[in-house]
Formats: sequence, structure tokens, C-alpha cells
Amino acid sequence: MSTERLELDARAGHVRSHDGTPIAWFAERPTPRSGGGEDGAGVEVTAGRPGIVLVHGTTADHQTWRVLGPLLAARHPIVSIDRRGRGASGDTAPYAIGREFEDVAAVARALASTTGGPVAVVGHSFGGRCALGAAGLEPSAIGWVVTYEGAVAAHVGTADLDRLEALAAAGDGAALLEVFLRDVVEMTDVEWQRFRDAPVWPDRVAAAPTIVREVRAGGGEAAAWAGYADVRQPVLQLLGSESPPYFRAGAEALGARLADGRVVVIEGARHSAHHTHAEAMRAAIEAFLAGR
Repeated sequence: MSTERLELDARAGHVRSHDGTPIAWFAERPTPRSGGGEDGAGVEVTAGRPGIVLVHGTTADHQTWRVLGPLLAARHPIVSIDRRGRGASGDTAPYAIGREFEDVAAVARALASTTGGPVAVVGHSFGGRCALGAAGLEPSAIGWVVTYEGAVAAHVGTADLDRLEALAAAGDGAALLEVFLRDVVEMTDVEWQRFRDAPVWPDRVAAAPTIVREVRAGGGEAAAWAGYADVRQPVLQLLGSESPPYFRAGAEALGARLADGRVVVIEGARHSAHHTHAEAMRAAIEAFLAGR
């Protein structure tokens, strides 16, 4: 196991991935209790609870965990990352999904060295695929995997991919985001407006050029089903009951290939449950890690 450790009191830092790319991590702090003071004072991490690495999906960065992260941090040491190519992380050409697996594995090793035991990796969407890939690389440091609608699902048609590539070539990040989220992910009008009005919107536009490479990588050989047969750790797949059907189909196909997999459906949720149904996600993740 790597001897690199995370200085969690420093709130943030970098871990060097296998190819030397710096991957930024951010220590999540629990939401303060009433009278608890700043920075979660008065809220202590429960002894013996595993650390958790949070891995965001396409278009996002570590800020996407701003609702769920503090809930989990009440009982677990939590770090969220910026995946390569956005935020405070570096990037190295050429891009390959396998490098993403190595990035997550590097942070998981460092957190496991810090906490003294295996950690869980929780990934949203494309971040779930990265979590699964990392688990295959780091069976000693990663003890559990949770994915929210992270199974491989070939739902990006040729026409949509052509549109995405044209917008990326034109440098129109805002339009690229809209086509991906509204036509591919199938955000509702309400979800889109909420997303568009969020304070992180400029950061999402800045990261938009990474969409095309992740869409392409997600359907490539390195992201194929066969690779996940190597994942021996317990895997929890979370689904939203109101999400597009292809997410469920992907979860069922992935579940048939996992050594130890289970599926939990969050009622009323769509693809952004870590924002809209964060408490339900927290409960499902903690029950899974507790062996219930």
C-alpha cells in the first residue's frame, strides 16, 4: 500500500497518479450541528467507520458533493476529488479511461494509508465506472464500491455524438452542456433550470470539453463489461426510480457480472439524487457499509 498520506486537517491537497498527473482532493466537513460552531465542530467521525472517496460524474467536479458529502462526513472521513482535466487537477495526454481508474486508485491508497484500513469509493454516473475500475486495481485499499447509475450503458447515439463533437470543436461549452444533459441524460426542464442557475455553472462550462472524451471512453474496450468481473469487493448499485430506463438496464447487466453485487432503488429520484435525495442516498450507503 502506498505510504503517501493525506493531511486531512489541511482541507485539500494533491496525490500523484501513476502517470504523474496531480489529482486534487478535498476533505469534506460535516454540516455543523446547532451550537456546534464552524467547520463541523461538535460533530465527531465515528470510530471504525471506513473512509470514503467521492468521485463525480461527467460535466462535474468535487463541488457536486456539496449536499451529500457533509452528510456522510458526520460519520466517515471523506475526501472528494476533481477528476483529471478539470478544477484543481492536472491533465496528461493522451486521455484514456484507464488513467481515470489509476487516479481514483491513487487517492484511495492515500486515504487508506491515512485511516489505517480499506476505504469505500462512491461514484456518480461516469464516476461510478471509475470507481469500479479502481477497485480492480486496488483490492487491498478499496473494500467497497457504490455507484449511482454508473453502469456502462450505450445510450449515446451517433447523431448525439456528432452534435457533441461539433459543439466541442466550436468551443461552445454552454450548448455542449445543454445537449448532453437534456438530450442524453434527459434532464427535465426543472432540473435543467436549477442546474443552469447554480453558482457552479461557470465551472461546469469550463469543464465541458471533457464530455466528448468521456462519452467515447465509456463505450470503449477499456470500459467493457468483462473488466468488471475482476471486481471482487461488495458493490452497491443505486438507481433512481424516475430515471431513464437505460440506467436500470445497465445496472442489471452489470449486476450479472459482479461477484458480490446488489441494487437499491431510491424512490422518486432521477439522475441527480445526490442533490435531490441526499438523505436517502446517505442512508443506503451507510447501511451497505455496515453490512445491512
